[in-house]
This record gives sequence, structure tokens and C-alpha cells, in this order.
Amino acid sequence: MVAQAIAIATVLGVVLGLATFRTDRPREMVLAVTGAFLTIPSLALFALFIPVFGLGTRPVLVALVMYALLPIVRNTIVGLRGVDPAVVESAQGMGMSRVQRLWRIELPLAWPVILTGMRVSTILIVGIAAIGAYVRGPGLGNDIFGGIARFGSPAALNLVLGGMLGVIILAILFDAVYLLVQRLTVPQGIR
Repeated sequence: MVAQAIAIATVLGVVLGLATFRTDRPREMVLAVTGAFLTIPSLALFALFIPVFGLGTRPVLVALVMYALLPIVRNTIVGLRGVDPAVVESAQGMGMSRVQRLWRIELPLAWPVILTGMRVSTILIVGIAAIGAYVRGPGLGNDIFGGIARFGSPAALNLVLGGMLGVIILAILFDAVYLLVQRLTVPQGIR
């Protein structure tokens, strides 16, 4: 579910970043809205989504996408705005159209920063996904909430610790995948 949420959030976040990185007012509005998403307590957001999406995977997926947007949008904007204007001007002088400059120059140079936003978002929502068990979402949160429900029994601590360790291991594995993706997709001169 985390991988699905990151895929959706990456598409949305990069599109929002591309659409707003050149203009101040829309950029500020997009960052304010995605920043507001991140300030909503996850338990409250899941509870608000029950009447709209019901119980299960759907409310968790929507909430995870919302939480993942800010780092991706912000890093897309920062990465694109950080491209040296002289490089863009040189590409323009070579006859590249605006779309060609974006796809062949600006996005590749911004890619390491965008990838970092995806990495931060992934680690962030791995922990939040566990809380999705509150609305009967799948994942390791079921073990954590099961242990909390059995508080005082001999198995309670094992369930909570097992769920927690699972979340930590998943976060480490996702981080390792991002390091590998970075090593494979970012030229050494840009790193």
C-alpha cells in the first residue's frame, strides 16, 4: 500500500510542481494546501474518511497520498527552481522548445532532489500506514492494535513489538531501495 501511495503521490506531486514552479502565487497555494494535509492528525483524518470511503484500504490509501504530497511537491519545485538559468538559456539558444528544455534539461537536473522528496515521503508514510489499521486497513498496524487491545496479556508486548519492528524494517528496506535507485539513475557528476 505504501508503494501504491508513493506512486500516486509522485505523479500528482511532480505534476503540481511542474505546473507551479515558475509562478509565485499558485506555488504558494499548492505548498500551503499540501502542507496543511501534513498537519492533520492521522487518526482524525482516518476517522473523517470513514463516512466517505468506508472501512478498509481505500481511506488509508487516500490519506497516505495526502501525507506524501508535501515533500514531493516541495522538492520538485526546489529542484526545478535550482537548475542553473545559464544551462536553460544555453538549451534555448540551441533551439530547444520549452517542453524539450523541461524534459531533457530541467527534470534530469532536478531528479536527485525529486527523488529525495519521494524518499522522505516514503519513510514518513510507512509509519502512518500502520495507523491505518484503525479503519481496518491492511498492514502491520493490525498487530500493534491487536497487542494494545490485549494489554496485560503475555502476548500483548510481543504483538506490539513485532508490529513496530516490522514497520522499522520496512522503512529501512524502502530507504535501501531509494539508495539503489539513486545510484542507478543519478549520474555521479550530479550526486
